[in-house]
Amino acid sequence: MGLYHTRPTVADIRDLKGKRTLTMLYVETPEEAEAAAEAGIDMLSIIDPLWSPDMRDAAGDCFVQVGLLYGELVTQEDYQRAAHRAMQIGGDCVYCASSPGTIRALTDDGIPVVSHVGLIPSKATWTGGFKAVGKTAESARSVFDHVKMLEYIGCFGAELEVVPDRVAEEIAKRTSLVLLGMGAGPYADAQYLFADDVLGQTQGHTPRHAKRYRDFNAEFARLQQERVTAFQEFRADVASGVYPAREHSVSIDDAELDQFIADLDK
Repeated sequence: MGLYHTRPTVADIRDLKGKRTLTMLYVETPEEAEAAAEAGIDMLSIIDPLWSPDMRDAAGDCFVQVGLLYGELVTQEDYQRAAHRAMQIGGDCVYCASSPGTIRALTDDGIPVVSHVGLIPSKATWTGGFKAVGKTAESARSVFDHVKMLEYIGCFGAELEVVPDRVAEEIAKRTSLVLLGMGAGPYADAQYLFADDVLGQTQGHTPRHAKRYRDFNAEFARLQQERVTAFQEFRADVASGVYPAREHSVSIDDAELDQFIADLDK
Protein backbone atom coordinates (compact mmCIF):
# COMPACT_ATOMS: atom_id res chain seq x y z
CA MET A 1 0.00 0.00 0.00
CA GLY A 2 1.55 3.28 -1.07
CA LEU A 3 1.74 6.21 1.30
CA TYR A 4 0.21 8.64 -1.16
CA HIS A 5 -3.25 8.44 -2.63
CA THR A 6 -5.92 10.63 -4.17
CA ARG A 7 -8.78 9.98 -1.74
CA PRO A 8 -9.71 12.57 0.91
CA THR A 9 -7.69 12.84 4.10
CA VAL A 10 -8.94 13.59 7.61
CA ALA A 11 -7.93 17.20 7.04
CA ASP A 12 -10.01 17.32 3.85
CA ILE A 13 -13.07 15.88 5.58
CA ARG A 14 -12.71 18.29 8.48
CA ASP A 15 -12.36 21.20 6.08
CA LEU A 16 -15.76 20.37 4.56
CA LYS A 17 -17.57 20.73 7.89
CA GLY A 18 -20.23 23.40 7.49
CA LYS A 19 -19.60 23.72 3.75
CA ARG A 20 -21.50 20.76 2.34
CA THR A 21 -23.19 17.62 3.63
CA LEU A 22 -21.23 14.44 3.00
CA THR A 23 -22.69 11.07 2.05
CA MET A 24 -21.78 7.85 3.84
CA LEU A 25 -22.74 4.20 3.41
CA TYR A 26 -22.17 1.05 5.44
CA VAL A 27 -21.18 -1.63 2.93
CA GLU A 28 -20.34 -5.30 3.26
CA THR A 29 -19.11 -6.50 -0.13
CA PRO A 30 -16.55 -5.38 -2.71
CA GLU A 31 -19.41 -4.99 -5.21
CA GLU A 32 -21.18 -2.53 -2.89
CA ALA A 33 -17.94 -0.65 -2.19
CA GLU A 34 -17.15 -0.41 -5.90
CA ALA A 35 -20.66 0.80 -6.71
CA ALA A 36 -20.46 3.43 -3.96
CA ALA A 37 -17.13 4.68 -5.27
CA GLU A 38 -18.47 4.87 -8.82
CA ALA A 39 -21.56 6.72 -7.56
CA GLY A 40 -19.41 9.37 -5.87
CA ILE A 41 -20.24 8.50 -2.25
CA ASP A 42 -17.84 10.36 0.05
CA MET A 43 -17.36 7.95 2.94
CA LEU A 44 -17.79 4.24 3.60
CA SER A 45 -18.04 2.27 6.81
CA ILE A 46 -16.66 -1.28 6.63
CA ILE A 47 -16.35 -3.52 9.67
CA ASP A 48 -12.96 -4.94 10.54
CA PRO A 49 -13.70 -8.64 9.82
CA LEU A 50 -14.60 -7.63 6.23
CA TRP A 51 -11.76 -5.14 5.79
CA SER A 52 -9.11 -6.37 3.36
CA PRO A 53 -6.84 -5.12 0.56
CA ASP A 54 -9.52 -6.19 -1.92
CA MET A 55 -12.09 -4.01 -0.12
CA ARG A 56 -9.64 -1.10 -0.13
CA ASP A 57 -9.20 -1.46 -3.88
CA ALA A 58 -12.96 -1.71 -4.40
CA ALA A 59 -13.58 1.42 -2.32
CA GLY A 60 -11.55 3.51 -4.75
CA ASP A 61 -11.35 7.15 -3.66
CA CYS A 62 -13.91 6.79 -0.87
CA PHE A 63 -12.75 7.74 2.61
CA VAL A 64 -13.12 4.52 4.63
CA GLN A 65 -13.98 4.20 8.31
CA VAL A 66 -13.03 0.73 9.57
CA GLY A 67 -15.33 -0.48 12.33
CA LEU A 68 -13.60 -2.08 15.34
CA LEU A 69 -16.23 -4.35 16.83
CA TYR A 70 -17.14 -3.67 20.44
CA GLY A 71 -17.23 -6.97 22.31
CA GLU A 72 -15.15 -8.80 19.74
CA LEU A 73 -12.22 -6.65 20.86
CA VAL A 74 -11.91 -6.21 24.62
CA THR A 75 -8.60 -4.92 25.91
CA GLN A 76 -6.86 -1.70 25.00
CA GLU A 77 -4.14 -3.71 23.29
CA ASP A 78 -6.78 -5.59 21.26
CA TYR A 79 -8.04 -2.27 19.92
CA GLN A 80 -4.57 -0.87 19.30
CA ARG A 81 -3.44 -3.89 17.30
CA ALA A 82 -6.69 -3.98 15.28
CA ALA A 83 -6.58 -0.25 14.62
CA HIS A 84 -2.99 -0.29 13.39
CA ARG A 85 -3.75 -3.29 11.17
CA ALA A 86 -6.81 -1.52 9.72
CA MET A 87 -4.76 1.58 8.96
CA GLN A 88 -1.94 -0.46 7.39
CA ILE A 89 -4.43 -2.01 4.97
CA GLY A 90 -5.47 1.48 3.95
CA GLY A 91 -8.16 2.59 6.35
CA ASP A 92 -8.61 6.32 6.69
CA CYS A 93 -9.96 6.22 10.23
CA VAL A 94 -11.34 3.68 12.69
CA TYR A 95 -14.63 3.47 14.56
CA CYS A 96 -14.32 2.73 18.27
CA ALA A 97 -17.14 2.65 20.83
CA SER A 98 -14.95 1.46 23.68
CA SER A 99 -13.95 3.38 26.80
CA PRO A 100 -12.48 6.89 26.75
CA GLY A 101 -9.17 5.41 27.89
CA THR A 102 -9.02 3.05 24.93
CA ILE A 103 -10.05 5.78 22.50
CA ARG A 104 -7.42 8.09 23.98
CA ALA A 105 -4.75 5.42 23.49
CA LEU A 106 -5.65 5.27 19.79
CA THR A 107 -5.72 9.03 19.31
CA ASP A 108 -2.42 9.34 21.19
CA ASP A 109 -0.99 7.00 18.55
CA GLY A 110 -2.17 9.43 15.88
CA ILE A 111 -4.97 7.18 14.63
CA PRO A 112 -8.09 9.11 13.53
CA VAL A 113 -11.02 7.83 15.58
CA VAL A 114 -14.78 8.11 15.12
CA SER A 115 -16.86 7.17 18.14
CA HIS A 116 -20.63 7.08 18.79
CA VAL A 117 -23.19 9.23 20.64
CA GLY A 118 -26.97 9.21 20.99
CA LEU A 119 -28.44 5.78 20.41
CA ILE A 120 -25.45 3.43 20.66
CA PRO A 121 -26.78 -0.04 19.75
CA SER A 122 -24.15 -1.93 21.75
CA LYS A 123 -24.94 0.15 24.85
CA ALA A 124 -28.63 0.89 24.31
CA THR A 125 -29.64 -0.58 27.67
CA TRP A 126 -28.23 2.54 29.35
CA THR A 127 -30.55 4.85 27.41
CA GLY A 128 -33.71 2.76 27.50
CA GLY A 129 -33.30 0.48 24.50
CA PHE A 130 -33.59 1.10 20.78
CA LYS A 131 -35.26 4.49 20.80
CA ALA A 132 -34.41 8.14 20.30
CA VAL A 133 -32.00 9.83 22.68
CA GLY A 134 -31.98 13.54 23.49
CA LYS A 135 -35.72 14.26 23.55
CA THR A 136 -35.52 16.03 26.92
CA ALA A 137 -33.28 18.93 27.85
CA GLU A 138 -31.39 16.70 30.30
CA SER A 139 -30.90 13.91 27.76
CA ALA A 140 -29.89 16.34 25.04
CA ARG A 141 -27.29 17.86 27.38
CA SER A 142 -25.86 14.41 28.07
CA VAL A 143 -25.45 13.86 24.33
CA PHE A 144 -23.69 17.21 24.00
CA ASP A 145 -21.44 16.46 26.98
CA HIS A 146 -20.54 13.11 25.40
CA VAL A 147 -19.63 14.88 22.17
CA LYS A 148 -17.41 17.36 24.01
CA MET A 149 -15.70 14.53 25.91
CA LEU A 150 -14.91 12.78 22.63
CA GLU A 151 -13.61 16.06 21.27
CA TYR A 152 -11.40 16.48 24.34
CA ILE A 153 -9.80 13.03 24.05
CA GLY A 154 -8.94 13.62 20.41
CA CYS A 155 -11.67 12.03 18.31
CA PHE A 156 -12.00 13.07 14.69
CA GLY A 157 -15.74 12.44 14.49
CA ALA A 158 -18.77 10.76 16.00
CA GLU A 159 -21.74 8.85 14.71
CA LEU A 160 -24.80 10.77 15.89
CA GLU A 161 -27.67 8.29 15.92
CA VAL A 162 -31.43 8.88 16.42
CA VAL A 163 -31.22 12.32 18.02
CA PRO A 164 -33.80 15.08 17.43
CA ASP A 165 -32.90 17.19 14.42
CA ARG A 166 -32.85 20.52 16.26
CA VAL A 167 -30.66 19.05 18.99
CA ALA A 168 -28.27 17.80 16.30
CA GLU A 169 -28.25 21.29 14.75
CA GLU A 170 -27.21 22.96 18.01
CA ILE A 171 -24.55 20.35 18.77
CA ALA A 172 -23.10 20.52 15.24
CA LYS A 173 -22.61 24.29 15.65
CA ARG A 174 -20.72 23.79 18.90
CA THR A 175 -18.22 21.04 18.12
CA SER A 176 -15.24 20.52 15.86
CA LEU A 177 -16.16 16.84 15.50
CA VAL A 178 -17.43 15.65 12.12
CA LEU A 179 -20.91 14.37 12.99
CA LEU A 180 -22.08 11.40 10.95
CA GLY A 181 -25.85 11.51 11.21
CA MET A 182 -28.10 8.47 11.30
CA GLY A 183 -31.65 9.58 11.97
CA ALA A 184 -30.40 12.93 13.25
CA GLY A 185 -32.02 15.20 10.67
CA PRO A 186 -30.38 17.38 8.02
CA TYR A 187 -27.91 19.25 10.22
CA ALA A 188 -25.22 16.62 10.74
CA ASP A 189 -22.05 16.87 8.68
CA ALA A 190 -22.77 13.61 6.82
CA GLN A 191 -25.86 11.55 6.07
CA TYR A 192 -25.12 7.92 6.89
CA LEU A 193 -27.23 4.94 5.75
CA PHE A 194 -26.76 1.20 5.41
CA ALA A 195 -26.44 -0.11 1.87
CA ASP A 196 -28.89 -2.90 2.73
CA ASP A 197 -31.57 -0.31 3.52
CA VAL A 198 -30.81 1.81 0.45
CA LEU A 199 -31.02 -1.27 -1.79
CA GLY A 200 -34.12 -2.69 -0.14
CA GLN A 201 -32.49 -5.92 0.97
CA THR A 202 -32.78 -5.55 4.74
CA GLN A 203 -34.04 -8.60 6.59
CA GLY A 204 -36.21 -7.76 9.59
CA HIS A 205 -36.70 -4.30 11.07
CA THR A 206 -35.90 -1.25 8.97
CA PRO A 207 -35.22 1.92 10.98
CA ARG A 208 -37.49 4.91 10.46
CA HIS A 209 -34.67 7.09 9.16
CA ALA A 210 -33.77 4.62 6.41
CA LYS A 211 -34.82 5.33 2.84
CA ARG A 212 -35.20 2.57 0.27
CA TYR A 213 -34.19 3.42 -3.29
CA ARG A 214 -34.47 -0.08 -4.80
CA ASP A 215 -36.23 -3.38 -3.98
CA PHE A 216 -33.49 -5.97 -4.13
CA ASN A 217 -35.50 -8.38 -1.96
CA ALA A 218 -38.11 -8.65 -4.69
CA GLU A 219 -35.36 -9.16 -7.26
CA PHE A 220 -33.72 -11.82 -5.12
CA ALA A 221 -37.10 -13.59 -4.76
CA ARG A 222 -37.57 -13.46 -8.53
CA LEU A 223 -34.08 -14.85 -9.11
CA GLN A 224 -34.69 -17.63 -6.58
CA GLN A 225 -37.83 -18.67 -8.44
CA GLU A 226 -35.86 -18.57 -11.67
CA ARG A 227 -33.33 -20.94 -10.07
CA VAL A 228 -36.06 -23.35 -9.06
CA THR A 229 -37.62 -23.25 -12.52
CA ALA A 230 -34.28 -23.80 -14.26
CA PHE A 231 -33.50 -26.77 -12.02
CA GLN A 232 -36.96 -28.24 -12.69
CA GLU A 233 -36.44 -27.91 -16.44
CA PHE A 234 -33.04 -29.61 -16.17
CA ARG A 235 -34.58 -32.49 -14.20
CA ALA A 236 -37.39 -32.85 -16.78
CA ASP A 237 -34.89 -32.84 -19.69
CA VAL A 238 -32.88 -35.63 -18.09
CA ALA A 239 -36.04 -37.66 -17.44
CA SER A 240 -37.26 -37.26 -21.03
CA GLY A 241 -33.87 -37.80 -22.65
CA VAL A 242 -33.70 -34.30 -24.10
CA TYR A 243 -30.48 -33.71 -22.16
CA PRO A 244 -27.75 -34.41 -23.00
CA ALA A 245 -28.28 -33.82 -26.72
CA ARG A 246 -25.71 -34.49 -29.42
CA GLU A 247 -24.26 -30.97 -29.10
CA HIS A 248 -23.49 -31.65 -25.43
CA SER A 249 -21.44 -34.79 -26.19
CA VAL A 250 -17.95 -35.46 -27.55
CA SER A 251 -17.94 -37.22 -30.94
CA ILE A 252 -15.66 -40.01 -32.19
CA ASP A 253 -14.89 -41.00 -35.78
CA ASP A 254 -16.88 -44.07 -36.90
CA ALA A 255 -13.74 -45.94 -37.89
CA GLU A 256 -12.13 -45.30 -34.54
CA LEU A 257 -15.27 -46.46 -32.73
CA ASP A 258 -15.42 -49.64 -34.83
CA GLN A 259 -11.77 -50.37 -34.02
CA PHE A 260 -12.43 -49.75 -30.30
CA ILE A 261 -15.40 -52.16 -30.29
CA ALA A 262 -13.42 -54.77 -32.22
CA ASP A 263 -10.63 -54.54 -29.67
CA LEU A 264 -13.16 -55.02 -26.87
CA ASP A 265 -14.67 -58.10 -28.56
CA LYS A 266 -11.35 -59.93 -28.97
